[in-house]
Amino acid sequence: MTGQQVNDAEAAVEAVERVQPVELVVFDCDGVLVDSEPIAVRTHVALGAELGWPLGEAEVMERFVGRSTTSIGEQIAERVGPDTARIWDERFREEHARAVDSGLTSVDGIEEALDGLEAAGLGPRQWCIASSGSHDKMRHTLGRVGLYERFEGRIFSAHEVERGKPAPDLFLHAARSMGVDPALCAVVEDSRFGIQAATAAGMRGFGYAGGLTPAEWLTVPGTVVFTDMRRLPRLLVAHGEGTVGHAA
Repeated sequence: MTGQQVNDAEAAVEAVERVQPVELVVFDCDGVLVDSEPIAVRTHVALGAELGWPLGEAEVMERFVGRSTTSIGEQIAERVGPDTARIWDERFREEHARAVDSGLTSVDGIEEALDGLEAAGLGPRQWCIASSGSHDKMRHTLGRVGLYERFEGRIFSAHEVERGKPAPDLFLHAARSMGVDPALCAVVEDSRFGIQAATAAGMRGFGYAGGLTPAEWLTVPGTVVFTDMRRLPRLLVAHGEGTVGHAA
């Protein structure tokens, strides 16, 4: 074996050794656990048409999905003024809550995915939520679909940190609170801002493209993109073993 071959072999061993099993799965909420993104998008489109900022669904997705309430409010205020932005926020909360009560469902396959994680040895104490939404909103949406109890006590909101996604603050806060090294965390996200935040936090990204977000928005180096939530347990285990690619 030549010197170059020895160096290449050592590099390959080091690369395998750097892939460590996942110890904490950090879930986004909207679009990953609860199928609430269509409700939010429709509500923003309707309010924009009424309050002076006509927006199509694609623009709402590009500007708002994955962002914190504060960030969305700042964008709206810049366009229509702070007084109208306050009205928009109040109306959004009211109309979103009514729509949630009348027809919210969980993301297809998420219950099976959570059960599969437990079967694979990643139990509930190794799950948490890190969402741009408020605690009140998550308590409402998760409660409506029967998921709140599965995460209770391990739910983190962007309202707890200085900067929301795409900054890494929220994910780092969640990892720190759960006592896990960021390098041992996997983030399950459905927004480009969430994937950017996971990358910035030094965490492994899993981009769920089975909802509204196009797969290409989630396809960045080091991120596994998938469309069936039921596959998540297998993908996480395979990634920890260093046997998964970047699309699934």
